[in-house]
Amino acid sequence: MTKTGLLLCLVVGALHCARAQVTVEVLLDQDQFLPGEAVSVAVRVVNRSGETLHLGQTQDWLAISVEGRNGLVVEKIDDVPVVGAFTLGSSQMATKHVDLAPHFNLTQPGRYAITATVRIDAWGAEFTSPRKSFDVIQAVKLWETDFGVPRSGPGEPEVRQYALQQARYLKDLQLYVRVSNPSGTKVLRVFALGPMVSFGQPEPQLDPRSNLHVLFQSGARSFLYCVINPDGELIQRQTHDYSATRPHLALNDAREITVTGGVRRETPNDIPVPPQYAVLTNDLPRLKP
Repeated sequence: MTKTGLLLCLVVGALHCARAQVTVEVLLDQDQFLPGEAVSVAVRVVNRSGETLHLGQTQDWLAISVEGRNGLVVEKIDDVPVVGAFTLGSSQMATKHVDLAPHFNLTQPGRYAITATVRIDAWGAEFTSPRKSFDVIQAVKLWETDFGVPRSGPGEPEVRQYALQQARYLKDLQLYVRVSNPSGTKVLRVFALGPMVSFGQPEPQLDPRSNLHVLFQSGARSFLYCVINPDGELIQRQTHDYSATRPHLALNDAREITVTGGVRRETPNDIPVPPQYAVLTNDLPRLKP
């Protein structure tokens, strides 16, 4: 073997060894999303190099790319915020969590793939994850309404829109809420309220504060009651069951929207969390969002 051939073999062997010592992986907690829904991604970095790594000091330490159909690169709206210095000792693992939805154009239904690349300047090396695929799916709009949000200063109220949508995730039919501008071009938030039965229709009502109250059947004898504020935050969630009567929304004597009929069943997934479950919530799985 010539000296040049031996040198090439040594270089290739060293690079292979280095890449085996640092691994990068992209993780998703679901593989289907609606347009505008948060695409929460976890980038896991494992260090087995025998050295302590210093990462996160500059924006280019982690690059995330998204490809669409036929390998076409998806339009990037702006940089994903990844700066935040940390050290990663040998035999340690670190995870960076980001939401891709505000930073990539993921509005069109289809199949997408994410890759993450970690750059280590001290080595002059980059480490890229395997591709992680997900789908953006289309939803069926069930109901929508425009509403006003008073401004803090002078001027007309801002107009926003609530929309209830349904889509099938895996084998379950899910009910989603979307908060956007009236044309739907600017989405504040999209998230799943919970599973719904195929034969049921959600019951929506707005209160004087422009909060959206939604009651919908989530099981054979159970209903979910959710309240969403104009900023797209879920501020209340309860479970109500059939009893002698069916749960439904109504105004009480104070002209407030409440659930009447049926019987409430407290669960650890309620918002706010009932006192008897408060000490347990850190150890229990929670419903989204």
